[in-house]
Amino acid sequence: MKKIQQYFESQAFGVCTKLGEKLRIPTSSIRIFFIYSSFLTVGSPIILYLSLAFVMNFRKHLRRKHNSIWY
Repeated sequence: MKKIQQYFESQAFGVCTKLGEKLRIPTSSIRIFFIYSSFLTVGSPIILYLSLAFVMNFRKHLRRKHNSIWY
């Protein structure tokens, strides 16, 4: 079970982990919130999750661009 969890955590975007670190909430609580709210609202939190993943990925690329030696 631990290997499956590590596989999904490494393949996911890291949104729940990043939110957990920022808000100081356990990552598992955030994941459970996304799962339950997806079932209750027929998938709208998935759109929120993917948009947060896009924003995090975009910010990471912007930081790489500004941390360049040749800037």
